[in-house]
Amino acid sequence: MAILITGMSGTGKSTVLQRLAQLGHTTVDTDEGGWIELAPLPDGTGTERMWVEDRIDALLSVHELSGEPLFIAGTVWNQGRFYPRFDDVVLLSAPVAVVLQRIADRDANPYGKSPAERLRVIADLTEFEPVLRETATVEIDTTRSLDDVVATLAALVDPSLEA
Repeated sequence: MAILITGMSGTGKSTVLQRLAQLGHTTVDTDEGGWIELAPLPDGTGTERMWVEDRIDALLSVHELSGEPLFIAGTVWNQGRFYPRFDDVVLLSAPVAVVLQRIADRDANPYGKSPAERLRVIADLTEFEPVLRETATVEIDTTRSLDDVVATLAALVDPSLEA
């Protein structure tokens, strides 16, 4: 069973993934470890962050054989190519003000600190989050407590945990 946790910057993907790992779940944060590359867009208008497809394919193939739950976090241009291999695509969301405050407060990730990056975050929430929402099988508002968010995710791989 594989679950994709997606969402815009500042919605809590890394925090949720860390907590799931602490609970003993297998997790992969694709923002770290060479899972992502900058690749040209098909229309030639620029580059975008994309998963290194052969690495993601290999990760999912090995994990499918294991039968163990896997949580993968990331938001990249080509993630939809892998949707058929995920049991659920979970969109983490939060209001703009909450996202901007989280980005301002975090120390581990410098993205979103400059005024231009903050404007990009707002634009991404407006433009891309609705696209993610259309393709998600589950949406979780991360203004809920971290424990509630993690419990909801854990219940996707073990329904006996459902509250």
